[in-house]
Amino acid sequence: MGAKEKTSGLIKEFKEFAMKGNVIDMAIGVVIGAAFGKVVTAVIDIFITPILEALPKLESGGTGFAGSIITFLGVAIEFLLTALVLFAIIKVVNKFKRKEAPKPVEKPRLCPFCKTEIAKDATRCPHCTSELGPETK
Repeated sequence: MGAKEKTSGLIKEFKEFAMKGNVIDMAIGVVIGAAFGKVVTAVIDIFITPILEALPKLESGGTGFAGSIITFLGVAIEFLLTALVLFAIIKVVNKFKRKEAPKPVEKPRLCPFCKTEIAKDATRCPHCTSELGPETK
C-alpha cells in the first residue's frame, strides 16, 4: 500500500469520524457556547460591573486588591450565568429529542424437559442433554 492510499484511507476515516452526529453536535455546541459567552460578557460589563464598582471601595482608586475582587466577582457571575443558561437550553433540547423505541425483547427458547434456557439453533439441551427437534420453541 503506497503513501497515497494510506493518506486517502486516513482522510476517509477522518471524514467518517467527523460526520458522526456526536461530533457535529459538539462542534455546534462549542460555537454556540462561544457566542453565548460573548453575550454574557457584555451583560456583565454593562450591568454587573458598574454595580460592583459602586460598592464602597477598599482602597482608593479601585485598583489592587479591590479591583481584583471586582474582576473575580464579574468572572464568577459570568461563569454561573453561562452555565445556568446552557443547562436550561440542554434541558429543553433533551425534552424535544426523539426518543428511540425500545427494541422488542425476544423470549428465550426453553428446553421442554428441564426448562433451561437454550440457544435458538441448539439440537440438544446443554443441561439435560435431551434431543430437541427444530419445531420445539
